[in-house]
Amino acid sequence: MALLEGDSGVRGVRARWHGRSVALRARAVVLACGGFESNPEMRARYLGPNWDLAKVRGTKFNTGWGHRMAVEVGAAVTGHWSGAHAVQWDMNAPQYGDLSIGDKFQKHNYPFGVLINARGERFLDEGLDFHSYTYAKYGHEVMRQPGLFAWQIFDRKVVHLLRDEYRIPRITKETANTFEELAGKLTGVDPLGFLRTVTEYNDAPRPNVSFNPNIHDGLCTQGLAINKTNWANRLDTPPYEAYGVTAGVTFTFGGLKVSERAEVEDTAGTPISGLFAAGEIVGGLYYHNYGSGTGLVAGVVFGRLAGEAAARSAGRNAIN
Repeated sequence: MALLEGDSGVRGVRARWHGRSVALRARAVVLACGGFESNPEMRARYLGPNWDLAKVRGTKFNTGWGHRMAVEVGAAVTGHWSGAHAVQWDMNAPQYGDLSIGDKFQKHNYPFGVLINARGERFLDEGLDFHSYTYAKYGHEVMRQPGLFAWQIFDRKVVHLLRDEYRIPRITKETANTFEELAGKLTGVDPLGFLRTVTEYNDAPRPNVSFNPNIHDGLCTQGLAINKTNWANRLDTPPYEAYGVTAGVTFTFGGLKVSERAEVEDTAGTPISGLFAAGEIVGGLYYHNYGSGTGLVAGVVFGRLAGEAAARSAGRNAIN
């Protein structure tokens, strides 16, 4: 795979078809081939240690070819290359997305429970904000834990709030009527550490406010090493439910540098004639976190810009 260059810019793509190398010539090319999230080697190189072991929420084909093709013709890169959109994902999900399941391997209701690692300890503030503002960065926190996994723990008071993704047949789930019983079922978790953490969490002082899942309710713990800022119900009503999660990568943040017209720029900041980009291959849009749904908006905006600019470029190239 490579971009074809003419005397005055990019003029097509070289690809393989039925084992043969073929040249697909065009007056303009739009790269809209995703990030490099499906490439274990690039994940390890750019995201860091252990990211080659992460699961991928979507297609296995977003392997960074578009990035490499563009760089080979002088394209500049930009953005947070060590960053990615990564969520909590069923620990026993397949390596890549399964169309028969869709996004149901995700587990986004952690603000209503607690997250436990292999040491049986909490490691983040589950109630920092609504899940739409934390879910894409908390997958990174799970990947920093020993064994690259965690368990989400809930009691009966909040089970009715859990989304449909918690009720699919293919799920890593344990239930118990006591924490002692549950401790023995959480694969990979230190039982004593878990029991100590749950006891400390339940015993922590809280303000006299009511639980309200629809607002930042201020129901918080006090005095813990990591306090929970909102929705800090005590876990005191069995049966208890636990869901095993790891990280599922959605897309990577590092990408190509583009102009306001979605033209791919070279390292001098000059647009490369005939080359445009849209979607997740565009860099510089996200750093450290992601707001729910904004990737779709970015795809629509840059897709429209790239399409219009490519059409204008193709028209000029036809004349030239």
